Amino acid sequence: MLKNRGLRVTILKLDPYLNVDPGTMSPLEHGEVFVTMDGSETDLDLGHYERFLNQDFTILSNVTAGQIYNELLDKERMGSEFLGETVQVVPHLVSAVARRIKKLGESEDADVVIVEVAARSATWRRRRLSRRCVGCETWRDAKTRFQYILTLVPLLKPTNELKTKPTQHSVRALRALGIQPDAILCRLNDPTDSEEEAESLKDKISLHCGVPRDAIIYLPTLGNVYAVPGWLEKQGLAEVIMDRLGFERRDPVVPPVWKALADKPNFDMERVSIAIVGKYTSLQDSYLSVVEALRHAELNQGIRIDLEWTPSELIEENGADRYLSKAQGIVVPGGFDKRGTEGMIQTAQYAREREIPYLGLCLGLQMMIIEFARHVAGIEEADSTEFDAAASEPVIALMEEQKNVTEIGGTMRLGAYSCVLTPGTRAYEAYAMAKNGSEKHNGTFKINERHRHRFEYNNAYRDRLERLGLLSSGMNPELSLVEIAEISDHPFMLGSQFHPEFRSRPEQPHPLFDLFVRYARQFRPDGTQHQLFASAVSVGS
Repeated sequence: MLKNRGLRVTILKLDPYLNVDPGTMSPLEHGEVFVTMDGSETDLDLGHYERFLNQDFTILSNVTAGQIYNELLDKERMGSEFLGETVQVVPHLVSAVARRIKKLGESEDADVVIVEVAARSATWRRRRLSRRCVGCETWRDAKTRFQYILTLVPLLKPTNELKTKPTQHSVRALRALGIQPDAILCRLNDPTDSEEEAESLKDKISLHCGVPRDAIIYLPTLGNVYAVPGWLEKQGLAEVIMDRLGFERRDPVVPPVWKALADKPNFDMERVSIAIVGKYTSLQDSYLSVVEALRHAELNQGIRIDLEWTPSELIEENGADRYLSKAQGIVVPGGFDKRGTEGMIQTAQYAREREIPYLGLCLGLQMMIIEFARHVAGIEEADSTEFDAAASEPVIALMEEQKNVTEIGGTMRLGAYSCVLTPGTRAYEAYAMAKNGSEKHNGTFKINERHRHRFEYNNAYRDRLERLGLLSSGMNPELSLVEIAEISDHPFMLGSQFHPEFRSRPEQPHPLFDLFVRYARQFRPDGTQHQLFASAVSVGS
């Protein structure tokens, strides 16, 4: 809402956990680890921030308690600061957080810094931060700070009555900590809750909580997250914020794509079945950016995608046909360690033999290569040294630069690296059609994509597999590493060592996802295929 009004906006996520970053956490524990262009492993919320604002963020936009404690303890041990002092939470830790907020705002010359303070355990910091940073002489005048809280307004089913007591108690507890909210967002569980009744509750909440009526916003559960900005616009939250921060009111300029994103699904649209075969499907947030990238492609093409979540271990146990026989496309996303990987290899074989469009991401690329080596090249012992350090045929091997690494956290190949695409390949076709984030380089396209891995396609096997049809269609020019591989005699079977999902935006669907979905639309499990499968889509069509 603020960016649509011409303001320069940046966002900071404060996480209370003691991990330095989420990079060492299990996806089933924390959800997806989102990687920024500068190689920071961050909370998945930064992915939402980038997609909503269509801008890149950096390490400065995610701060954990672990980072702050590390910083303070390092300084204390070195004696560079605090010499002779007792280092305490107040003022030292709070001042360190305040400095990070100030540094982010100044580095991006932002008009507004939105700070998300996660979890109740961080509530006490809110009071200190509002006094010591957002409202202190170090950055902004006290009048410019703005705080809102999100509270639940439950519906009491027996009487069909919305209750405001939880909101009143929440505000009372915050006031005891010195926090007076400027606005209250009231969450209603059911979108069918009475809008008229919710409006009538504003007077009651305003009276008991000391918040102006126009700053009390009710927010029901909506059909999708992209509908939230439009709803809040209608509720007048943007004007409340602009007034409170001292900005002149102005009309928003909303990108047309956002209206389409917020619209209710049209069930008369063409529907495409895509299977996601992975290790962490029991927590779908583990693949949040993958889902959003597919959503962007569906929006761009005016279709609806039906996702089928398939644990790769079930394919190991029961075979691929039981779960994938109706899929028009298959995505195998990233992951770590051996569990479930044989199911991914079976999935790649099933897609290759039945010509089902396949998109492999990071580990999904590696499983595609191992499958090809075993069943096409006849290298029966083909494997990854991630799963077997003594593998006799290591078609996937630890990168040279990783061999002396002794710590796990923050030491992978992370962030943006360049890739040069080979003309006449599906990879080249995708980026040529989109011209998204790429540039001409000696007659080819040069792109930059985000990485998070330690293992890589072993160059010792490249020539042998390429002669059989496994093309290296994208190469890192500095290290001669394979970034994209694809099977030449398959309609669309492609894998990337990088994570294209991290760069997909509503306004700019990622080229690989967009082309993958185009081919999936043409696949029919009954074998009746479109002519698109016979040859590549002409560039620019």
